[in-house]
Amino acid sequence: MRGCSAHPSTYDLSDDTKQKLAMEMNLSETAFVRILQPGDSLRNTCQSFSSIASNFELRWFTPKNEVKLCGHATVASAAVLFFCSGNQSDALTFKTKSGDLVAKRLADRITISLPQNPPSDKVPKGVDKLIEITLGDYHSKLAETLYSLSTRKLIVLLHPSVRREELEKMSPNPAAMMAAYKTGEVMGVIITLKGSRENGAVDEDGRVYDFISRYFAPWNGINEDPVTGAAHTVLSPYWSNVLGKKEMYARQCSARGGNLEIKMRDDGRVDLSGTAKIVLEGKVLLN
Repeated sequence: MRGCSAHPSTYDLSDDTKQKLAMEMNLSETAFVRILQPGDSLRNTCQSFSSIASNFELRWFTPKNEVKLCGHATVASAAVLFFCSGNQSDALTFKTKSGDLVAKRLADRITISLPQNPPSDKVPKGVDKLIEITLGDYHSKLAETLYSLSTRKLIVLLHPSVRREELEKMSPNPAAMMAAYKTGEVMGVIITLKGSRENGAVDEDGRVYDFISRYFAPWNGINEDPVTGAAHTVLSPYWSNVLGKKEMYARQCSARGGNLEIKMRDDGRVDLSGTAKIVLEGKVLLN
C-alpha cells in the first residue's frame, strides 16, 4: 500500500496542525496515530521504535480535509507499528470515526476489517455531466451507475469488453469534475469493471482479478488515490453479489497500483489484505 504517511505519537496534535502537516506531506492521506492506554510505550524513531501498545486512536487527513475512513493509510499505520516498531501484538485496534478497526498480520501481509458500504441504484440527480467528463471517450462503454450514500461515492460500472490498459489510460480532468458537480453529495468517483483473462485483468503470475477499478476524489484534494480501502468497502459487496463469491482478488489500476485480497464476512464487515513497505523515515519539527 502506497501514497500515504503515518505519524505515530504519544501526545495529540491540534486538528489545525494535523491539517497543515497533511497539506505539507501532500499525499493522498496522512495518518495520525496516538496511543490511548496509559503506560503503553512508544519511542519516536523508526530504528529504535519499541511499542507494547495495542489500542490506538487513528485519524486521516487529505491535503484538503479530514476523512472518516481510509483503508490503505490504516494498513500503513499498522505496518509502521508492526514492522518498524517491533510491536509484538497479534492484532492492533484503531479507534476511528468509523468505529473500531482491527489490523492483523500474517507474515508480510496485513489484514484490516472494515464496515461494508453496499451501493444502491438511488443515484443523486445531475451526475450525468460528471460521468461524461470522468469517462471521456469511454462514455459509450457505461453499463450502470450506482451510489453509496454512507461514503458519498459514485460507482461507474463499465462494460467488461473494456480492457485493463484502457482503464489505466483514462485521464479525467479533476477541475472539470469538481465544476460539473458541486452539491457535496458526491465526494469520489469509482470506475470499475469485471476482470477476465480476455480483457487483460491478470497479474504478473497469470492470476485473474475478479474486478479492477480506479478512484478519483478531487473534492477531497485527491486527484487519484493509488489504492483505496474505503472504495473497496463499496465495491466488495457489489461484486460479491454479482459474482456470487465471498472471497475475491482485486486490482486498483492507478499508476502505482495495488492488489487486494478480499473476504466478505457475515457480520457486515469485509476483510481486506495487502502488503506494505516502509520507504521513508524522518522527523517532523514543530515550532
